Amino acid sequence: MDPADNDKRFGSRRLISEMDEGERPREKALRRGIKSLDDAELMALIFSTGIKGVSVVTLCEQILSQYKGHLSKIASMDAAEFMARHKGIGPAKALTLMAALELGARASADAVKISEAAMSSSSAAYEYMRPMLADLDHEEFWILLLKRNLKPLREFRVGQGGLTQTVVDVRLIIREALLAKSSAMLLFHNHPSGNLRPSQPDIALTKRICDAAAYFDIKVLDHIVAGPGSYFSFNYEGLMPK
Repeated sequence: MDPADNDKRFGSRRLISEMDEGERPREKALRRGIKSLDDAELMALIFSTGIKGVSVVTLCEQILSQYKGHLSKIASMDAAEFMARHKGIGPAKALTLMAALELGARASADAVKISEAAMSSSSAAYEYMRPMLADLDHEEFWILLLKRNLKPLREFRVGQGGLTQTVVDVRLIIREALLAKSSAMLLFHNHPSGNLRPSQPDIALTKRICDAAAYFDIKVLDHIVAGPGSYFSFNYEGLMPK
């Protein structure tokens, strides 16, 4: 035990598990998803315990109120400054919070970097969509709409099925592309089985989408079948309809 860490002193803890079930951030996140939590509840999950006489959620609300809810002001501090400003907060809480904020900043910077990258190759497109598809235990079909400079415009799922197939509405794909004023698109789906070779229905569906898109002068650049660590490119393998 670190005697300098005030938030670890005997009798000073109030665990989230001791709170009423309806106000527990962990249970709320499990039921509704992590995005359902407000900033104070997210911080409470990071801290896990409050300080003497103050529940963890109340503590986090008090901290955030001092900065009018601006997390960027907290993120600009180091752990020592944060502890100096907030009595009762020790190194464990301060460093954990700083680490979480730094991870968030890095993730945000990475997302911007990826969104600004042109989808100029099959490998770039696969890396962009891999987080959505590679580790699923069921099949999904996604569309990535592109700007004229081939940078991502937006991605959306058009089908979700079982282990071996999914149903796709071609009209929905074209509608979304027209509404977004997209000039090109990439098709993606995954094979949970691990066999990345496209089936005959995959090839037939690709042709249907290409034919419909061509009518509106929208280019379909590739259809990528994604797996956990690799992919199959229709374009590279010469399977894209002429």
